[in-house]
Amino acid sequence: MIESYSFGHMIIDGTTYSNDLLVIGEEIQSDWRRKEGHSLHVSDIRDALDRLKPEVVIVGTGCFGMMKIPEETRSFLEERGIELVAERTEKASGIFNDLSSSKRVLAGFHLTC
Repeated sequence: MIESYSFGHMIIDGTTYSNDLLVIGEEIQSDWRRKEGHSLHVSDIRDALDRLKPEVVIVGTGCFGMMKIPEETRSFLEERGIELVAERTEKASGIFNDLSSSKRVLAGFHLTC
């Protein structure tokens, strides 16, 4: 459960994180790095997709929405029947809390811009 988010910080189950996160079911990968910092490519999440087989991928695009999702990534998820939810991180964290108890959710959160 995400308890709070503010620019550069997210608290999940009492632990504070200050780097981008990838949440793979119950597992949290802190200091999540992407091929291009402000762009989400399939290669950035492929291993997590293969392991979790999510129904939904939630992307927190940052406080100001600076992280982008290329059409190639959107198409890849759509072709596999995976719902994509991309919102600014504050809103995405609420959606994560709403969906994570009833669906297999993979979530990536950009915590800054």
